[in-house]
Amino acid sequence: MSHPSTTVPRTGGAVPHGSRGPRSPRALPRFPQPTTLLTAALTVVTVLTGCAPGTGGGADGDGGGETTLTVWSWRPEDAAGYERIFDAYEKRHPGVKVEFTGHKNTEYPAILQTGLTQRSGGPDVVQLKPYGPIQAFIQAGQLAPLDEEVDLSSWPEETVDAARGREDGGIYGVPFALQTLGVLYNREIFAEHGLEPPETWDDMIDAAKKLKKADIIPFATSGQEPWVLALLRETMGATRVGGDAFSQKVLDGTTDFTDPDYVASLRAVADLKPYLPSDVTAVGYTDAQTLFTSGRAAMYPGGGFELAPFRQANPDLDIGYFDAPVVPGSPVDAPLTPGFADGSYGVNASSQNKDAAVELVAWMATEEFGRAFAEELHQIPAVPGVEPTDPLLAAMLRGYQDHGTPYMMGVHFGYGDPLGRDAEGMALASLLLGELTAKEAGKQVQKDVAAWFEPKG
Repeated sequence: MSHPSTTVPRTGGAVPHGSRGPRSPRALPRFPQPTTLLTAALTVVTVLTGCAPGTGGGADGDGGGETTLTVWSWRPEDAAGYERIFDAYEKRHPGVKVEFTGHKNTEYPAILQTGLTQRSGGPDVVQLKPYGPIQAFIQAGQLAPLDEEVDLSSWPEETVDAARGREDGGIYGVPFALQTLGVLYNREIFAEHGLEPPETWDDMIDAAKKLKKADIIPFATSGQEPWVLALLRETMGATRVGGDAFSQKVLDGTTDFTDPDYVASLRAVADLKPYLPSDVTAVGYTDAQTLFTSGRAAMYPGGGFELAPFRQANPDLDIGYFDAPVVPGSPVDAPLTPGFADGSYGVNASSQNKDAAVELVAWMATEEFGRAFAEELHQIPAVPGVEPTDPLLAAMLRGYQDHGTPYMMGVHFGYGDPLGRDAEGMALASLLLGELTAKEAGKQVQKDVAAWFEPKG
């Protein structure tokens, strides 16, 4: 049976998601339908206002003049959407102006580190990477605690954990998006070659062979970027380890990354090499995106965060989605949808407009903001109770609700140096280059992660 491109195939048989052990899918409740676009826009604007760094007169200072909030982000591609959000927010908050600054993703960590050390002139509200990367800023006292300012008590713990201090358990940000992983595909190419979303792993390989014979790259991905390879392993190989059940065993010391199931998941990705771009380890992230948006590649294993830039690059691109089929030999018998919270917005502890910034960030936790975020930025909002209107994003969210599993290397093993995703990505690159066997790659991941991780048991 084929699966419509806007729905997630097969439900059930999933490993419950959660960052502190198995959870029921109730953690991500069914969301009501969004309200009007106007309401959404007003909500987003309100939220984003709290994200802008303060460079102007102060709401917390002399009480007069205009308060300028500045927000820093690693997504300059979202600037137009945020401008619309800010315009609406400013209309509802006279005397407040919001300025959005998007920095290049690869340069953002260093820029943010410098900005948060400034006593003046730094940002008011900052976009923060989830889980491990936020910890250094928390420990340095550079982020304002939000426990008493924002109520996230009704949010799923695995979402809030993305902005929680590892040592003190405090909340230092409001998560803004959920990301799910699956396989995006070009529906026009599939139709032209008589293909449908695959039911089984063998179906997918057969489709890849047919596409390659037609001089179409089956899967576009970047082997140059460790984090992209880690997402590829999770997208294609989550079933082979059994989803979160495997993560929990590593966390409690029952097993580690030399486990045969994990090694097999690495091997499953390596087996896809004939269907990846030539010299894949030299292919950059933006190059991989272009291969898909230009129609040179038929499939793209990745996240929902790719949809908006893909459509911007090629508005005529007809994109479908399916969960990666179960890898043969897997401990589970149905597909899984990996997911994670993609960062948060926090307040600079040195902001000269702290009260206004906190008010803005608190607004980001409301359904109003969530609707606006979904409408303007075309992503899955982290706010419970809000479902995206985009059919593909809605399908991805339903997949995570029905048969989701946490993105292992981000949610569970993203707290040390090297990050789990980087350790896994570098080992995968060596595996694809033929420098390591799958077993040796598993040993390398275990060695790198063990440098900072100690099992609970």
